[in-house]
Amino acid sequence: MLDLIIVGAGPAGLSAGLYATRGGLKNVIMFELGEPGGQITSSSEIENYPGQKNPGESGYDFMSTWLAQCSKFGLANKWGMVESIKQNQDGTFSVKVADDKTYESKAVIVCTGSVPRRAGFVGEDKFFGRGISTCATCDGFFYKNKEVAVLGGGDTAIEEAIYLANIVSKVYLIHRREGFRAAPTTLENARKNPKIEFITSATIKEAYGDESGLLGVKINTKDGERDLPVPGIFTFVGLDVRNEILKQEDGSFLCEMCANGQVKVDLKMRTNIPGLFAAGDLRQDAPKQVISAAADGAVAALSAIGYLENSH
Repeated sequence: MLDLIIVGAGPAGLSAGLYATRGGLKNVIMFELGEPGGQITSSSEIENYPGQKNPGESGYDFMSTWLAQCSKFGLANKWGMVESIKQNQDGTFSVKVADDKTYESKAVIVCTGSVPRRAGFVGEDKFFGRGISTCATCDGFFYKNKEVAVLGGGDTAIEEAIYLANIVSKVYLIHRREGFRAAPTTLENARKNPKIEFITSATIKEAYGDESGLLGVKINTKDGERDLPVPGIFTFVGLDVRNEILKQEDGSFLCEMCANGQVKVDLKMRTNIPGLFAAGDLRQDAPKQVISAAADGAVAALSAIGYLENSH
């Protein structure tokens, strides 16, 4: 029987692992499918984490040192896909992993985060991975000295447009509104960039192409339909939380959920199920910032320690 299982190795999961093991828990396993670091590793730039030694570094570089530090006090990192979490009659939890192995634990912290949301325009699925991407850091190089489009109006969209402008010949920034949610300083930097053209009050009608991949997009603007013959478009229209592992066999969720799919928690990251905690983008009202996710993980770990101490 493990003391604690952490699902997810982004900032929340790693921070939870650090605080749990440094706080005295001996049998702690963290599961992650893929390389630790989470969604932020796809970001081209981070400059708002307090104490950062290299402001402006990529998300991948920023997260590269976290696992070593967070494993220092005994956190075990296992690569595997968690399929489900169930509560046993005695209040402990059964965590099933894709290899059909089940782990028993006294407490669980779920930090599964979120994934980029699809925009929903015609042709998006057909050309996803063949000209349509959600990661400028991953795919921007393929469009060196070419024109591309970016869809979105938040911080990520504006930051990635600026990043792409260093690689491509031009960036068309498409946003459905006139106003933007992005930070004013980030937006100002984008407006000053001569390679970025803002197309506001506009939506993508259709992506088109052939067997070779994307050839362009048709957009609806306030002045009528416009054709952008671009071989690449990067979409940043929000995130969907990854809550699938909390679903039970009857279709219900293990704990109370919000209407948008996030997990209901209190200020200590506790769900309504004793011993089950949620942190990071998965929890209700998550601000989707690295510093907030890391703080959530620390709070959840401290709460788990308190729970285990009081449950003896």
